[in-house]
Amino acid sequence: MLQIHQFPCLSDNYGYLMHDAESGETVCIDTPDADAYLREADEKGWTITQIWNTHWHPDHAGGNEAIKAETGCQIVAPAAEAPKIAAIDRSVSGRDTVTIGAHEAQIIDVGGHTHGHIAYHLPDAEIAFVGDALFALGCGRMFEGTAEQFWSSLTRLKSLPSQTTIYCAHEYTAANARFALHADPDNAALRRYAEEVEERRAAGKATVPTTLQRELATNPFLRADDAGMQARWGGGDAVETFAALRAAKDGF
Repeated sequence: MLQIHQFPCLSDNYGYLMHDAESGETVCIDTPDADAYLREADEKGWTITQIWNTHWHPDHAGGNEAIKAETGCQIVAPAAEAPKIAAIDRSVSGRDTVTIGAHEAQIIDVGGHTHGHIAYHLPDAEIAFVGDALFALGCGRMFEGTAEQFWSSLTRLKSLPSQTTIYCAHEYTAANARFALHADPDNAALRRYAEEVEERRAAGKATVPTTLQRELATNPFLRADDAGMQARWGGGDAVETFAALRAAKDGF
């Protein structure tokens, strides 16, 4: 069994260490804060052997060099963003695979937030690390990609098994919930979810990870292909509706 250790770092990032007891391998999912990752791994008694980057932003790849210098780990990163990411050992693209012990992770192209953003899906563990492509009740800002590209990326994530646990990179859920209720006010499942988010944040608890099943029912950005959402937001198709939602969220 893989062990996932989640911990807060920087202002609102989550760090993830994934450990395979059988092989002794430990993977950092992104590296927003090298000191935090090294400290957390040391406290767990784990030796970092790999880093899997999702995209080039400094709060995702900024700790690469320091962690590699300390541990000698190997760094996997998206090929399309390789010039922007330090100390890469292997570049990967959609449909490639990487491994931790006997566990295989499939690379999914989820460009849109950045052009070359990737996600890591481990089918046997029913988990996916999605970086800033998808959030609980939200998605990343479209800094580099197009609406068509981003919707295609979200469609790939939508096609994963519904029981997949989604590990996203930030604690943005409370703000996302406020917009989601504005975008989809008649969604009863969303209202229940938003109430739970409010309770968890008031208690100082994380709202991440989430499940794909829950997001499919409540996340407005994953529902851009829903006829009701298209009618409300004026999109003639899913791409137009997604673009309208993303623009509205940017100014919300």
